[in-house]
Amino acid sequence: MFKIKDRILLGTVAGLAGDIAKNVIDEISHKNKLSQRSFRETAAGVWVKKNSEAKSLQGQILGGLLDLGMSIAGGVGIVYLLTETGRDRLITKGLISGVGLGSMINFMIGALPQNKIKPTDATSNLSYMVSHAAYGLITTAMVAKLGHPSLFDKQPINDYLEPTELTTEQQSQKQ
Repeated sequence: MFKIKDRILLGTVAGLAGDIAKNVIDEISHKNKLSQRSFRETAAGVWVKKNSEAKSLQGQILGGLLDLGMSIAGGVGIVYLLTETGRDRLITKGLISGVGLGSMINFMIGALPQNKIKPTDATSNLSYMVSHAAYGLITTAMVAKLGHPSLFDKQPINDYLEPTELTTEQQSQKQ
């Protein structure tokens, strides 16, 4: 299977996959009236003042681009998290990453005084957290699955300590 060696590209691909899962859950939640508005509408509220503008095609594109950019940035962050901490406990790391990123984004969007298009009910915000948890799980799984093993090889802390395990490069050189 093809493995991605570049951290930014890996984060972009994984973030896109997580964003798709997040948007599917968000749309289902919105259609079933669990959420007052889609996350794209809420994100569009950062730049537009009227609800009708946020619901328009241009508003949906604007909100979608903000959401996509944050998903890609989160994907790159998850790559760096896993390359530093390893690929163990992926479910825990994915949930923490997704819910943490979702909480920060919701806080930033909600704290902006010009954003008048934000849901204030608990059900909408819980729906956003569930969709962001799914984002974190999918993105983390994609990073672990698509990332080249050399990205996860930990360098020795200093030059005085010998590594306890061979790196991927050393293993391939032995063969």
